[in-house]
Amino acid sequence: MATVETDDHPRTGIIDIGSNSIRLVVYQGPPRLPAIRFNEKVMAGLGRGLAATGAIEKSALKTARTALARFAAVAREMEVTSLRTVATAAVRDAANGQELIDAATALGLTVETLSGEQEAGAAGYGVLSAIPQADGIVGDLGGGSLELVRIRAGRIEDRVSFPLGVLRIGPIRAKRGKVLERHVAKLIREAGWAGRGQGLPLYLVGGSWRALSRLDMRLSDYPLPIIHQYALSPAKIVRLSRTIPQLSKPRMRGVPGLSSGRSGTLADAAALLGVLIRQLGSRTTIVSSYGLREGLLYEDLDPATRKLDPLIVAAREEGRLLGRFPEHGDLLDAWIAPLFAGESAAAARIRHTACLLADVGWRANPEFRAERGVEIALHGNWVAIDATGRALLAQALYTSLGGGQSAADPVGRLIAVADIRQATAWGLAMRLGQRMSGGLAGPLQRSRLVDDGATLALHLGKDDKGLYGEAVERRHAALAAALGRKAALVIA
Repeated sequence: MATVETDDHPRTGIIDIGSNSIRLVVYQGPPRLPAIRFNEKVMAGLGRGLAATGAIEKSALKTARTALARFAAVAREMEVTSLRTVATAAVRDAANGQELIDAATALGLTVETLSGEQEAGAAGYGVLSAIPQADGIVGDLGGGSLELVRIRAGRIEDRVSFPLGVLRIGPIRAKRGKVLERHVAKLIREAGWAGRGQGLPLYLVGGSWRALSRLDMRLSDYPLPIIHQYALSPAKIVRLSRTIPQLSKPRMRGVPGLSSGRSGTLADAAALLGVLIRQLGSRTTIVSSYGLREGLLYEDLDPATRKLDPLIVAAREEGRLLGRFPEHGDLLDAWIAPLFAGESAAAARIRHTACLLADVGWRANPEFRAERGVEIALHGNWVAIDATGRALLAQALYTSLGGGQSAADPVGRLIAVADIRQATAWGLAMRLGQRMSGGLAGPLQRSRLVDDGATLALHLGKDDKGLYGEAVERRHAALAAALGRKAALVIA
């Protein structure tokens, strides 16, 4: 997302005191999907040894105090207007959890100790924030607990919390045999959740399961290193469970984004996930980069704001920050939409997003504007969009920004040839609209494109005839050829 400074939105922050890590995230931007301005974590390991002793280790408490002092100071320096501090399973369950709460209070922080039900609800809302159409079960794996949440039609229907955090799994697995399987099966069955995921996806939340997806991407040479909405099939999870014990430490260190603090618990996370899929009957898993913290923000939104499409909101804000003409993206989409009237709503949504981002490359070196568009599409911090959507978006921007009609790298590895042609046509139409209008509203509002099946006609008023220069004529001809039409100019 953009790093350009903006003053129109307040900064809000969340300090998340988890069982494995403590993190400060500062957000700023549109309430429906604010951008992350600062993100830092400390692997304090508060839940380490908790199952055996019932208390947080002294060394972990010391690390946590230092982290909280830094985060409180950073939040003050960043002039965060609203700072929320929440604690989860480790602080909730530890006999000495109050010590950490007292230390936070001394720093001016007010700690909310979330119940298991509140933690589960926040995780569920986090997934709904990033994947509004999600229908399945959310599994949020922390250091001290596992939350399961049934989500459907934008709502949370049921939730439960289990003492199955990744830091608790190792001692159970150490007993060997099928102890973990029996232990998890008993908990799931007694809670009434056995088989409740039959045929549904399991949405994965939590650092350990995100780390699993990063490892699988590396091992499979996946061309798009974006974990949000990355799918891990049951077969992949079985393969990971067998592979992880054989990986050397140097190989683990070579996985981008995989911290040493996570690599030590990957085998336990994979083992638990395999058991969980079998007990729930889930057909696949989908990783969510949004979880508890984003869920807390989403819960505070009014119903109308919740209903906004997060992809469109974020793209419109990105276009506003990086483009020259804030209103141009919506007008451009309306101008080219008649050419693609037969497309699905899902395709029209991605096309609209592309139009909102049509001007994001203008500050780049002219020879690299197309590459800039691809980078923003593929690697932007978007949600509510999968790898196919990102690839369509990338191709449209690549063509629109002058990259031509061949597939941008690595788009050809992510979508089919027919999809590339579709996105290329969007890009050519956007390119024509951008050039003809000069990026301004008036020419788009006073002109229109008409496709009668044989001719692609550009209708201009007589006072706008001068807009049809050589560059516009070339782009008009290119679009018409791509659609199998003849180009024609109509002056009213």
